[in-house]
Amino acid sequence: MQKTFRLLLAALLPLGACNTDEDLIGSESQPNAFTVVEWTPAPGQFIGENDYAGPDGVVTAASAAAWAQKRLEAHQYVSLGGFGGSITVRFAHPIAAGSSGYDFAIRGNAIDTSNEPGIVWVMPDRNGNGRPDDTWYELRGSETGKTTTLVDYEVTYYRPDAPQSDVRWTDNRGGEGRIEYLPHHHRQDSYYPAWIEADRYTLKGTRLEAHNRYDEGKKQWVNYPYDWGYVDNAGSDLIDGIAVGFRIANAIDASGAPVRLESIDFIRVQTGVNFQSAGNIGEVSTEVCGFEDLTRR
Repeated sequence: MQKTFRLLLAALLPLGACNTDEDLIGSESQPNAFTVVEWTPAPGQFIGENDYAGPDGVVTAASAAAWAQKRLEAHQYVSLGGFGGSITVRFAHPIAAGSSGYDFAIRGNAIDTSNEPGIVWVMPDRNGNGRPDDTWYELRGSETGKTTTLVDYEVTYYRPDAPQSDVRWTDNRGGEGRIEYLPHHHRQDSYYPAWIEADRYTLKGTRLEAHNRYDEGKKQWVNYPYDWGYVDNAGSDLIDGIAVGFRIANAIDASGAPVRLESIDFIRVQTGVNFQSAGNIGEVSTEVCGFEDLTRR
């Protein structure tokens, strides 16, 4: 969603910029080099507002991933849209699990009143083929195991029938709603990803309880933080004031049992909240600004 701090600090940070250190974004010549191998956002107000086409003018999943790569290299955020939207990166080297401390960090753009939690998944490249086709393991956070946290949650998004229209969604729990189109903030034709050819698509993952409330005193929506364990969240695990630290030792399997991983090769961030009614602020959508292997600092 449009961050409150972007409105307050517009004079200090250009729209879309991340408050990030230069060494957090890797390139092929740096020790933190990573490649965006997949960017599959849910619909959202920061989706569809830029040109994702490749050199041939065609928008594909590969050209969208390449656009996301360039954004991160330019120290700009990549939005994941609403619930289930995700970005997957492959590091140029395995990230080893340490015995203590954080193993890697992911930068978002959260502040105390604007938190949009992204759930982190990790994968070792066990078959050695360089593709994220092994088993994903979720990293445990403060909301893991709570009755308000839903696993195996699914949301299906439907292509709008007309330009500049809301995006309808249904979930696998009988819920339904819309991601509202906000013409006063954005003017793109659709929040629906241009490279999704089907008229509907389903995203899956773990869903957290929303921490969003309307503050009558401030006359605005506030997205309260979670304790720890999530991207784009001002919890107790912040590093350098904005990047969030993660431990591979917090990996769990589909049943919630701890998993011992010696190292990982892939990281995926997934928007963890399904919340589309925060007035003129818009949907809750995790933003990612960069990745860092802390074991090589």
